[in-house]
Amino acid sequence: MVLEAERERQLTQLARRLQIDFVDLPLLNQALLHSSFINERDLSLAEGNERLEFLGDSVLGLIVTEELFRRYDDKSEGELSKVKSVVVSRRVLAEKAKQMGLGEYILLGRGEELTGGRSRKSILANTFESLVGAVFLSGGIHFARQFVLRYLEGEIEKVSRGQGLQDHKSQLQELLQHANGQLPRYRVKGISGPDHDKVYQVEVLLEDQVLGTGEGKSKKSAEQAAARQALLKVRGQE
Repeated sequence: MVLEAERERQLTQLARRLQIDFVDLPLLNQALLHSSFINERDLSLAEGNERLEFLGDSVLGLIVTEELFRRYDDKSEGELSKVKSVVVSRRVLAEKAKQMGLGEYILLGRGEELTGGRSRKSILANTFESLVGAVFLSGGIHFARQFVLRYLEGEIEKVSRGQGLQDHKSQLQELLQHANGQLPRYRVKGISGPDHDKVYQVEVLLEDQVLGTGEGKSKKSAEQAAARQALLKVRGQE
């Protein structure tokens, strides 16, 4: 895809603002090309950002994993995995992409544009990953690490202190959506105890498969407990 002068100006402006002046502009442009834009213009799939997203996802995971390994020698593998899962989650990456203003630079198809794609979490998070891929290809792992930690180091520190680790429902939803595009659902299995001291039993399902069960003094706490058990099962830790 040939860059027009105005688009090149926009990309140069973005690169300077994000402190990635070294990035190859055609690669940066590709990182911002959503599949809907590609499809509407009958362009090659190789011109879109999905391959860069694939690469960026792995580079991002490596950088965050290495940083956690070096920084927290007092944490177990399980604890490090929990921190990583939050730091590289769709929610966090989408928030960072929004803070960076990536939404206004993404090239979307008309339909995606009209339905709010520019602020959609999945698109923003995927664009963050594709941008990591573009930075890696342009400057190598050293510059990719600088870029990733510039935006995620604060999140790593926050999550390592335990903030954001307890929302098991959000973590489960993101994990299942990323894996197969499906959402879990919760069902009250039973309620026991007197009115002033009820205990709720809840199960979480993916289609008709029970992934986990939990109990709590409220429906919400029981759902969190069920989601926690489901996460352990899905991650193979149970």
